[in-house]
Amino acid sequence: MDARAFPWGTLSYADTAAVRATLAARYAPVTANKMLAALRGVLREAWRLGLMDAERYQRAADLPAVRGTTLLSGRALEAPELHALFAVCGADPTPAGVRDGALFAVLYGAGLRRAEVVALERRDVDAAGGTLTVRRGKGRRARVVYLSTAARDALEAWLRQRGLEPGALFWPIDKAGHARPRPMTPHAVRVILGKRTAQAGVARCSPHDFRRSFVSDLLAAGVDLVTVQELAGHAHVTTTARYDRRGEARKQRAAERLHVPYAQSTTGENDRVAEAPPGRFAVACSPARAGS
Repeated sequence: MDARAFPWGTLSYADTAAVRATLAARYAPVTANKMLAALRGVLREAWRLGLMDAERYQRAADLPAVRGTTLLSGRALEAPELHALFAVCGADPTPAGVRDGALFAVLYGAGLRRAEVVALERRDVDAAGGTLTVRRGKGRRARVVYLSTAARDALEAWLRQRGLEPGALFWPIDKAGHARPRPMTPHAVRVILGKRTAQAGVARCSPHDFRRSFVSDLLAAGVDLVTVQELAGHAHVTTTARYDRRGEARKQRAAERLHVPYAQSTTGENDRVAEAPPGRFAVACSPARAGS
């Protein structure tokens, strides 16, 4: 049935609860909850248009979120993999090699989505300040991102190759090696990455894995989560946290940073004394005695 002709105003709680149960059985929690949010939005518009009364709307829309977790998709690229990818671009003297090095530098160095990268224009580059203005971010959220010195160098090398013409920042390059002054497609970014990973001997990865690497490496470097969220252009900090791919090593390093005031006693064989800083108490731990 056509969604525009569907009688949304007649839905009851029993109907929407059945929809929730079906979504929970078929989809991952994140996907199911996105669909439920869309359903609630349609019900809200039906109420605003007078197609259902307030009580019916409140009951039909009163659906709890689908709970549960799934394995994280994608991965973060290891440092040797990143070095290998940039090395094959650097070894390619053609315009494609220069462009791909700059493309990867922006994907990883600024954490951009591939749709954001292909939407960049020449005017969005501030070479003096080392910034990029993302005007077409997800959810229509614009932001300014900052490039490291190396990423700036890669981008400047492409700009020297490309020229100062206005328009799309990254251009497709034909089989003859000629750059065509028009925007690239998001799919082209995936194809380019597939070609370069094969040349570098790097395991299969997606353009979005650069973004996961960007978030993970910044967090590993000690950048706070809120700052990483702003750089990544996420609406919610929980989304940024889901991009973290540092794994168990992160937890181990965190545990090592915690000071436990314990040291082996040198005064007795059977007693262990925790040495506490001044003003703190020390706990003596002795082996259990019989009858205790």
